[in-house]
Amino acid sequence: MDTLLADDYIAISANGTLQSKVDTLTNMKNGSLQINSIDFSDRKVRFYGKTALVTSRAEVTGSTGDGELEGSYRYTRVYVRDAKGMWKIVSFEASRIREPGEHKKE
Repeated sequence: MDTLLADDYIAISANGTLQSKVDTLTNMKNGSLQINSIDFSDRKVRFYGKTALVTSRAEVTGSTGDGELEGSYRYTRVYVRDAKGMWKIVSFEASRIREPGEHKKE
């Protein structure tokens, strides 16, 4: 992941928190974020010169430092081709898909 994420990478999680590249790698290394399964669907990729925008739906199971992680999410990931021709992720944002009538758990 270290080589895939740009040095100025920023993520916005489904709960609205910001994570830098260092934050993301640390959470993966120390086990704060564990993904047991992830199934992607409805993936769309659009190119704008040296930039690619990827949107998708993901069914996720796993855990975070806050507890279990399970559900349907939409995400946007932005890639930029660097001077060496490598694609790097510069931005990520995830949003939880809530079913009609579903309320936020307290």
